[in-house]
Amino acid sequence: MKSLALWRIECLRVAAAAVLATSVAGSAIAAEEKQAVPPGVAEAEVAPGITEAEVASRGLRPMREVIYSQWQKLCFKESQDVDAKMLCRTTISGRWDTGQVVLKVDLIESEGGPAGRVQIFVPNGLYLQAGIKVTIDEQTPLQVPYVVCLSNGCLAGIVAEPDLVSRLESGRSLRLELVNANMIGIYSSLPLEEFGNVHRGEPAQILEQSLHEQEPNDAGGEMR
Repeated sequence: MKSLALWRIECLRVAAAAVLATSVAGSAIAAEEKQAVPPGVAEAEVAPGITEAEVASRGLRPMREVIYSQWQKLCFKESQDVDAKMLCRTTISGRWDTGQVVLKVDLIESEGGPAGRVQIFVPNGLYLQAGIKVTIDEQTPLQVPYVVCLSNGCLAGIVAEPDLVSRLESGRSLRLELVNANMIGIYSSLPLEEFGNVHRGEPAQILEQSLHEQEPNDAGGEMR
């Protein structure tokens, strides 16, 4: 069995490839150049010194309308060996009416492995130091830090302990609060009603290639 550290590295590798495979909105190149962070650079290095209270004083507003897909469970085998473990992703994506993907939430778990990860994909052009505030129904919010940015999107992630997975399965909605490049809070809520059935059920598809083997799509954008 892989160690927890190796599993987390594997999750990050797969998730980073998923960012490349996810089309995100817009083409605001100036915003990308201002906010994008290369892999390995801490989010605190971007626009330091802005406090949570200062951001809160600027208000909170809903995002432009996001149309969410159904929850779906996809599993991948790292090899064709009969004993190969599966890596499963319970996923939902949100699009604008233009068809461009602007949000993506995944629960990534390894068969027989330790705790998985909840990972959130967003476009570039956000204030990274703030992270993403995640709230299930009216429960205590979780703060999810950004862990890596690529040319076409950023990834935030947190370990999915059993208690968190259980709360997702029994929840009704998941609210995501982000801070845009203008230091204004924005939010979107996505449905959880079907998450439990999909997560506990059989995968919609089992593939023999992993996410990092898929061809990436180039994209970029700014969340408003």
